This record gives sequence, structure tokens and C-alpha cells, in this order.
Amino acid sequence: MKLAIKIKHVSVLLLGMILLSACESYIEEDIFSDITSENFIEEGTADQLVVGVYASLRSVYKDYNLQFLGTDLFTIKAELNSVSATNDYFGFVSGVGASAWNNNYNVVAKANTAINRYENQIDWSDSNLDEKAYGIAQAKALRGLAFFNMVQHYGGLVLDLEEPTSIRSDYTRSSEEETYAQIISDLESAIPDLKENPETGRFSKRAAQHVLAEVYLTKGYTSFGSTADFNMAAELAEDAIGSYDIRSQSFAEVFAYDNQVNEEILFAIQWGTDGLATDQVNTKHSLFMNQVANYPGVNRTTTPYGFSDFNAMPTPFFYSLFSDNDARENETIHRAILADGDEPAGPDPIVAGDTIVYYPKVALDQVELEERLNRYWVYQPNQYLFGRPDDIPGVNYLYSLNPERTNFPIFKKFDDEIFSETTDGARDTFVYRVAGTHLLAAEAYLAAGNSSAALTHLNIVRERATGIANEYTTVTVDDILNERALELAGEANRWAVLKRTGKLEERINAYNPHVQDHGAFDASIHLLRPIPSGELELSDGSLTQNPGY
Repeated sequence: MKLAIKIKHVSVLLLGMILLSACESYIEEDIFSDITSENFIEEGTADQLVVGVYASLRSVYKDYNLQFLGTDLFTIKAELNSVSATNDYFGFVSGVGASAWNNNYNVVAKANTAINRYENQIDWSDSNLDEKAYGIAQAKALRGLAFFNMVQHYGGLVLDLEEPTSIRSDYTRSSEEETYAQIISDLESAIPDLKENPETGRFSKRAAQHVLAEVYLTKGYTSFGSTADFNMAAELAEDAIGSYDIRSQSFAEVFAYDNQVNEEILFAIQWGTDGLATDQVNTKHSLFMNQVANYPGVNRTTTPYGFSDFNAMPTPFFYSLFSDNDARENETIHRAILADGDEPAGPDPIVAGDTIVYYPKVALDQVELEERLNRYWVYQPNQYLFGRPDDIPGVNYLYSLNPERTNFPIFKKFDDEIFSETTDGARDTFVYRVAGTHLLAAEAYLAAGNSSAALTHLNIVRERATGIANEYTTVTVDDILNERALELAGEANRWAVLKRTGKLEERINAYNPHVQDHGAFDASIHLLRPIPSGELELSDGSLTQNPGY
């Protein structure tokens, strides 16, 4: 594989490692010079191989397209007749989405190198055998994670488990069932030697149990799965939750900028400001927002909201899910955009702190709408898409005066405090939270036929959001999907969740406006992504493409 397997030279694997940093706690990287693979690898420096595996995950979790677009929750920021292969499946060909393959195979290649060096090159003293086992466990867990990320998109994979030391072109794909078996083997092998409470940024035992729960849950829906898989998923989810009660802190506290390392976070991609320059290049603050700097009074370089760098927005369906008593809404989206500078020109001079745009949760009546349009733009819930509403005569804020054509409540939960337009973000990226583990448990129990246990886990998540105990009295897959939307939007891989539950086609047809207008989804093709065309060309015919591409 051109980028992921074929050209992974040892020097790159050893020298191209990046420090992973949290806000105040870091996986430490030592800086070496004039080193070779022969003099670098020994007991004291071996952990740098594992650090390199963690570093490669950053690219995986900055790759957003295949996770979010083409779902019920997110669509593109463009006219309804605009075509986007990833979103509406029109023109989805083998060149689309290759980065997910390449980035995850980069993790696999580095994990393979770490495992091989730990097992075969390093001369371990008896006193450090536990460190040997711990390093191998981390690498195997992260390799299993990378394979799982890919199998959900591509089906059967190339299960290469050897350190890449030469260029090859004879790779073949294993079956999807064989791929799941390898993922389960990696994670089950890793869990006994992972730590309960490791250094910040490391993969913990509970994080691995969460992943393995999701692996078994996803496998349970396949043709080779069984009820036993759902039962195992539920058991592992219970282990990952442990004794932690998510109701001990609010949703707002979980996402507070100064509380990024907290008990609910099972695993996060670490960023920060005190390590290498590459530690402060997160881009998550640029997701699910329009270009707010187009509004008067909002400055491109000083706005606290960020700068849009991803052509996606929430669907109207997403906004409709928030009930009046759901505290997550205020922490997830901005319903008002405020000026951060003065704008003396125009019919209504703007000073810093003024509201520029307001997005009401419930449509305003005509009298209140006109009154507010004398002070700022108002976009009603049915106007949260590309387009320009008709002007209302006589008000100061005519819609034709707004240079931004796509107006919607932008995301708040990923707001950063340190960034430079689209990049240089320092907020950690949450990958797994205990609230998500509860929702895995609910889904697993429901699939296994235990609706009572499913309700218990679903209601724990709901209670933190609304303050109401046992709000759900019955439970369906759609209930769980809706609660996942409210709790995990922009965090979990929404496409993979809809695929595994068999709800992808139904829900994009019901809720994605661009799919509704001209979608070309075909379940015989689009439940798998295409193998990248470049990989096929370099494989000398040994790799096979997924059907329909």
C-alpha cells in the first residue's frame, strides 16, 4: 500500500515521531540526534516507538469526511442541488475517501514496528519485562483500533502484522470475518497488560474494553455474528463504565476548556501549547460552522468562534432533537453570534458584544421577528440551510445585506481558546467517553433482548441532560440513535453507527436534505467504501475492489 505499507522505511518510523501532549500532562518524547535504528532501540528509548503510534492517531481523528457526511445529522453547506460524493453518494468512486485507509494503515505500520522491536530486537532485563508487556499491549490495542476504524468502512482488510522493511505488491485482503477475528485477538491480548489509570494520553484498560465492546456489538449485526456477540458487548461495556457515574459532572463541565482531562474521558487525542509545534495544530474548532467572519462586527483573526474549514453543517433534523429541558443544547450550539469589534457603518452601528445573528429554537411570530430584525438578523428554524430569505420591508437588517449565504446555529462544544483561524487548536479531541459507553451498553442489551437493562443505561445518559430520572419508558434503536446524536454529535463516527444498525439508508432519506433532493445511495454498493484506486494499481492485481466501484 503506497502510503501505508509500501514506503514505511525504518528511518521514518524511528525518527518521525511526535510528542502527544495534553493541556498540562503529556506523553513525554525525548529528543535524539545522530541516531540510527541500531543505536536507538534499547530499553530506555523503546517507549518512543509506542509514542509514535499515538502520534499517528492525530491524522486519523482529524479526518472528518467519512465519519460525518452522508448521514442524518450532517450535510454540506451548499445549495440543495449541489453534488458531494461523500454526502449524497452521487459520483462516489474509488478516489473518494482514501485518507481514512492511508491514515489508519500508518497506525498499523507503526504498531507493527513497535511490536516487532519489543519482541525481537530489544534485550530486556528481568526488571523491565512488565514494561515490555505494557508497550506491546498498547501497540496491539492501537493496531486493533485502526483495523476496526477501517473494517467498518471497507470490509475485509489486508491483515499485515509484520514490520514493514521492504516494498511489496503482493498484498491480499482477508475476509471481513477474519478481520474481526484479528481485531478481537489484538484487543483481548492487550487488555490484561494495559493499565487501569495510565499516564494521560495513553490507552487504558477501560478504553480498550470500550473499543472491544463496540467491536463485538458491530460484529453481532453481521451475517457471521450472533446474540453471544451482543451479550459480550454488554458485558465489556459494563466493565468499561466501571464505578464511574456520569451524573457526577454536568455535560457543560465535561466540555469545559479547563477540564479536558476528566474522569469521563476514556481516551482522547492530546493537544496542547507546551510541547512541540505539532502539538498545537488541532482543527476541530473549525467544524460545523459557517464563515462567521463574513458577518459585520465579527473579525476574522479575533473572533472567539473560530474559522470554518469543513464543508459540513448540521441538518435541520439534528436541531429538532433537542427538547426544551435538554441542557446539552446550550453547550453544543451557539444560538447567537456576538460582535467582537465595532462596526460604525450601516443603519444600526455595531459595538462589541452586540448580537449580530440570532437563531431561535422556536419560530418567532411576525411582530417579534420584525422587532428583532431592526437589531440583528434572525433566521427561523426552517431557514437553517443555504439560501437567502425574502427581505421584510422596513427593517434595518435586510436578508439581502447579509454576505453569508448559509446561516445556522454553529457548533459550540469544540470551541477552542487558542487557535489561529482554521488551525493551531489546542483543545483535546475526545474519542471515547463513558456516556458513549452507556449508549453502547443500551444498544447491546437491546439487541440481546434485554430491554430493561437497555433502558437503565439510556436513562442514565438522559437524566444527566434533563434532570429527569427514567424519562424513557420504552426503548427502540431509533431512541438510542437519537440520544447518541444529542450526546455524541461530532465525536462518534455517525456513518458507522447508522450502518451497523441497518438505519443508514432509512435515515438519510428521511433527514439529509441533499440526499432527499438528489441522493444516489445504493445499499448494494455504498455500505462499503471503495478501496483506494492507487492501492489497487500498485498491488499487481492482488487486491480486489469492493462491489460496484
